[in-house]
Amino acid sequence: MMITDVKIRKIFKDHEKLEALVSVTFDNKFAVHDIKIIRGDNRTFVAMPSKRDKTGRFRDIVHPIEASAREQMEKEVIEGYNKAKSEMDTE
Repeated sequence: MMITDVKIRKIFKDHEKLEALVSVTFDNKFAVHDIKIIRGDNRTFVAMPSKRDKTGRFRDIVHPIEASAREQMEKEVIEGYNKAKSEMDTE
């Protein structure tokens, strides 16, 4: 599957860790919404949509199976975010 679109839905300027909400489209046929860009202690990373289970733990609703797929998706999402943030800063 190829990522055919990355849409930065919202950028959070004043949130402690949440940087942005993103939607990703695969093969112009399948979309995943509410992907989060999180500022961690050591790096910025992508968090997949999740929900809280009965024990209180969060579980991903969708996620890449292979590490290489996760790396590729994270790379493209972060690049899209950086581009949108840069364009926002120049306005």
